[in-house]
Amino acid sequence: MTQKIKSESLIQQFTEYLLVEKGLSHNTIMSYQRDLKDFAEFVEKTFENINILGIDHHHIVKYLAYLSEKGLASSTLDRRMDSLRTFYKFMVIERYIKSSPAEIIEHIRSWNKLPTVLSIAEIQILLNKPDTSKPLGLRDKAILELMYASGLRVSEVVDLSISDINADIGYIKCLGKGNKERVVPVGSKALEAIRDYLKSGRPLLNPKGEWLFVNYKGYKLTRDGIRRIIQSIAKEAGINKKISPHTLRHCFATHLLERGAD
Repeated sequence: MTQKIKSESLIQQFTEYLLVEKGLSHNTIMSYQRDLKDFAEFVEKTFENINILGIDHHHIVKYLAYLSEKGLASSTLDRRMDSLRTFYKFMVIERYIKSSPAEIIEHIRSWNKLPTVLSIAEIQILLNKPDTSKPLGLRDKAILELMYASGLRVSEVVDLSISDINADIGYIKCLGKGNKERVVPVGSKALEAIRDYLKSGRPLLNPKGEWLFVNYKGYKLTRDGIRRIIQSIAKEAGINKKISPHTLRHCFATHLLERGAD
């Protein structure tokens, strides 16, 4: 099926399914319908040339962040997610889509809070904050640029070795979840920061081994070490939001979507 089918038509089909097949009450069906119309309106206003059949889980997370910024309670967000899960399960049954983009998102009540999103301006302040006249500043700059440019998990970053970097072609090889190897493209700014760190920063830290990112004693950085580095730099930069390594990964996806990426 094509995503050119209007959202209103899909929601109407779903409403009839709830009435005829599920036998739900009028009020419950109206609640589903309101939630889905609100989501469809958000998608079509926020993302170019896409409707509710063309979204993935990143679009849903963006929607949840939008609702959270409006001050909606987590219980309300959880109900909205239940509506989306039920709707996309129906879309799979009807073979409009192969899999539901809502299934991999946890119930909102299990979240401490929605992922923090920094603005592009805040990201630029963060990236420019490390003192690159010092070895640790070059390292921190490389870490920030890499995580924002690639969307790597912090567990993937700490396990990188020098041989995993291919600066000529512009990619990094890493081990993801389940020890599955994947190749990730990296932008020119991140590669430049990594080159500067390898040339003028890492050698002065007396590295013990081939790990890409090491601490001031030359040993492999830990996930907690990177978390503390990012939070310290954010504090120095005057960014008062509570952030973590995952914030950079989330910003990577969010900012790509905002700029019209698939």
